[in-house]
Amino acid sequence: MSRPTITPADAVAEVSALGRRIAEGAKLFGEIRDTDVQIATTPKDLVWSQDKVSLYRYRPLAESKGLPPVLIVYGLIGRYTMADLQEDRSLVRNLLNLGLDLYVVDWGNPSRAERFVTIDDYVDGYLAECVAAIQAQTAAEKVNLLGICEGGVFTTCYAALYPDQVNAMVLTITPIDFHADQVDNRPGHGFINLWMRSLSPEDIDRLIESQGSLPGAFMGSVFSMMTPMRTLTKYNLDLLDALADKKKFLNFLRMEKWIADRPDHPGEAAKQWLKDLYQDNKLVENRFELSGRTVKLSDITCPVLNVFAKDDHIIPPATSRALSGKIGTQDYTELGLPGGHVGVFVGGKAQALLGSGIADWLSARG
Repeated sequence: MSRPTITPADAVAEVSALGRRIAEGAKLFGEIRDTDVQIATTPKDLVWSQDKVSLYRYRPLAESKGLPPVLIVYGLIGRYTMADLQEDRSLVRNLLNLGLDLYVVDWGNPSRAERFVTIDDYVDGYLAECVAAIQAQTAAEKVNLLGICEGGVFTTCYAALYPDQVNAMVLTITPIDFHADQVDNRPGHGFINLWMRSLSPEDIDRLIESQGSLPGAFMGSVFSMMTPMRTLTKYNLDLLDALADKKKFLNFLRMEKWIADRPDHPGEAAKQWLKDLYQDNKLVENRFELSGRTVKLSDITCPVLNVFAKDDHIIPPATSRALSGKIGTQDYTELGLPGGHVGVFVGGKAQALLGSGIADWLSARG
């Protein structure tokens, strides 16, 4: 192969173009205000609250299909706003445009005051109260649950403990078998699973008790370390490319705004999450207990749609697909989508498939 040749004139032209690009980008950067970078803008109304937990109902954007209401349950480590990042990449808007009646629970900003709040409280308390509030407002006998990541574990537990309250359940990027990352053993995938198994229970206790919570900033740094090259290039190459286009730049900033808004995870709930599930793998083995009751996957009798991201390095597909054959219904469907943990919600191709896939599946089980 011949080596490319770069003349001095070419080099000067490239440097000059780069200089203009940086100057234009700096000007654009200076013009942008926080009000220009709004996320989760789909209109909604507060319908119930307790402590720091709030339940919202989205305003309809299309004629209702008359299906049971859908409750979106995100995890405690991130924000539900990922499902409504921007107008043209919003699972929430897609579902509303397809005629679904949509609710979302916001866990708020836990502090040291919530250090002793447990997963028992979230499932048997707050989540159960949200379902009751939706039933009272809509007169629906049952609800549809849409669980995301850790929120999917919450809805899985709820569906097992309260099967008569659930019409159907959609799980997205939800871990069920926390040791199944060893099945695929793909480089760079399942780092959190491996890391948690390498710690002792006492290590986790010390990690949590030092602050009374699992700090959101700490988990943000962990996620960044899982993709080191991506993290290294994001604020130079990616940002430089985004600065060439205002729309692309705003999209970049919206994602950064979501990433920066990472709440702390309540201490006792974090201990359960890390020790009972990541370390001891109690959920898939039917040994996980909440409020003195064992969560048995076979007690889930509602139809289940299990959505996973094919290139998810945080929740490897095998950890989600382990649910197959373990629930008490034959109406079980898997939907594998292109992209990673976040890309399945905001990536153009996967995001379009996700909304229609969920709506069509729920419509068939109305």
